[in-house]
Amino acid sequence: MNTRQFNLKSIRPEVPSTTINDTMTSDERFQNLVLRPIVKLQSDLLIAVFKNYVVKHKSVFYDLSTEKRIIYIENAIQKDMKFRNALKGMIIGQFTVEEYQLYIQNSSALNKRMMRIVKERLLSNIQLLENPELLAAV
Repeated sequence: MNTRQFNLKSIRPEVPSTTINDTMTSDERFQNLVLRPIVKLQSDLLIAVFKNYVVKHKSVFYDLSTEKRIIYIENAIQKDMKFRNALKGMIIGQFTVEEYQLYIQNSSALNKRMMRIVKERLLSNIQLLENPELLAAV
């Protein structure tokens, strides 16, 4: 195993809730062995990038109700191709060459899985997405 491959795999956190079995599809296996650990590893960065996205879009996110914030996150990930591609790049950049070779065989389906996991990660950390100006005032 080359140094880059070893280093990338060694820093990935374990995701105890994932299961691996012989009946799962190759996409499910890739999702559980590669995508979930990478998204968990990149979690702080993904949150920081989303906060920056909000600021660049006039911080309207902070004025929304929780339900509307959920829709805002979903729309940002699904409809803003520049933002979506930046998120994909942060995940793909953590692939080994071998994983990238697997990824390009079915990138469309794996991109959907990837973005769903990123969306879930942002939604599960929605409390971290409060207006920094309000937090500073407390």
